[in-house]
Amino acid sequence: MKNHHPKLGLAIAAALLIVGCAGNPPTEQMAVSKVAVNAASSAGGNEFAPVELRSAMEKMDAANKAMAEQDYPLAKQLAEQAQVDAQLAAATARSAKAQKAATALKEDNRVLRKEIDRNAPNNY
Repeated sequence: MKNHHPKLGLAIAAALLIVGCAGNPPTEQMAVSKVAVNAASSAGGNEFAPVELRSAMEKMDAANKAMAEQDYPLAKQLAEQAQVDAQLAAATARSAKAQKAATALKEDNRVLRKEIDRNAPNNY
């Protein structure tokens, strides 16, 4: 039997190629996102950015579930979102820690100034 619709065959082949490409597991993105979530946690995300870190972790869990179900486009999308949330959590945590350190330094300076003033001889 002869193929009377060569364009149809070409279209089907192209569609299969596209579906085949979409079917590749996003293992690299999953790894990058996992590292970002771990880094955010290590940076103090639990203490200083709990909402952002929780969002990243939940999206990472959903990405892992999508990977297990071989829904690779969804897994990649969720992993990318987890990475962005994790980066926000890490940046928020670093900023909060820096602010906390600056506040502590100001307080130390205030206490030191008070001690200096108290111990200074009265030359009036």
